[in-house]
Amino acid sequence: MSLRRVVLGHAAAIALPFAACAAQQPAPPAPAAAVPAYTLGAGEALKVTTFGEPTLTGDFTIDADGNLPLPLIGAIPAAGKTAQQLEAAIQTRLADGFLLNPRVTVEVKSYKPVYVLGEVNKPGEYAYIPGMTALAAVAKAEGFTYRAQQKKIFIKRAGESAERELALKGSVAILPGDTIRIAERYF
Repeated sequence: MSLRRVVLGHAAAIALPFAACAAQQPAPPAPAAAVPAYTLGAGEALKVTTFGEPTLTGDFTIDADGNLPLPLIGAIPAAGKTAQQLEAAIQTRLADGFLLNPRVTVEVKSYKPVYVLGEVNKPGEYAYIPGMTALAAVAKAEGFTYRAQQKKIFIKRAGESAERELALKGSVAILPGDTIRIAERYF
């Protein structure tokens, strides 16, 4: 057997596992859980801007019945709608005999709070911040207690009757009005 064959044979034996590794593609990242479109609810403060109409522009609050009382056009049902759907409803109402081609924007000024319960150092109600995650909510509640189950959480979304168990990861999205419960771990 020639020396060249031995060297090439050893080189192929060494290179083969690396070639197999290079041929494997990394697994694609798991898709993020779909976050439902945010819908407005009672008690939320909104900034409604009607362009060119300063008397129809201002800060308004959705009342307990889920309506948004506005000057000139009265109360508009707002609870359960997205900000874009509410914009369209206001524009439609204003276009019905009040303004020609109204342009309206709706911005949420203050969201429903989130509630953090269970094995956290300071359970309670906390202001929602857009893009909030479960770990950020736990951080607002001053972290886990020493008894906390840190691998899963229970979330009850606003308007839902039951809570869901989820693996606690940094990417668990929180929505306004959510109740987050951190369970006690068992030894």
